[in-house]
Amino acid sequence: MQMDWQEIMKLCASGNAPPPRRDIRREDEWRAVLNPAQFHVLRQHGTEAAFSSQMCSLFSPGRYACAGCATPLFDSGEKFDSGTGWPSFTQPIADDVIAYLADHSHGMVRVEVRCNICDGHLGHVFPDGPGPSHLRYCINALALNKLAD
Repeated sequence: MQMDWQEIMKLCASGNAPPPRRDIRREDEWRAVLNPAQFHVLRQHGTEAAFSSQMCSLFSPGRYACAGCATPLFDSGEKFDSGTGWPSFTQPIADDVIAYLADHSHGMVRVEVRCNICDGHLGHVFPDGPGPSHLRYCINALALNKLAD
């Protein structure tokens, strides 16, 4: 099913799809597998600086996986140049790999996206992307690993 803003708002209000599996680790276990910058983004809900990664301009075929649990999340066919300084996608690979949470931090109303498997913070989704979904998943490059084809 193609996600749209209305479906995302429903999931924020009523709960996310059950994940296909779970990856639950203690903080020390996450620190052992993530570098400090990845830990800050994925586990402490940080945001990397805009335009700090070459991943924004990477458009070769392939998939992008969660840097925490290695779950494939996005396909390069859904990637686009949003001009925002973060990798952007129009759709996740599957409906059950992304969790959506209302985010009222910093005086804004946004929708946070997390890996539905390990709860790692990925970024946010906005209703200002290209058609047909008009979604822009604005994702921290530190939260992703590009998988080999």
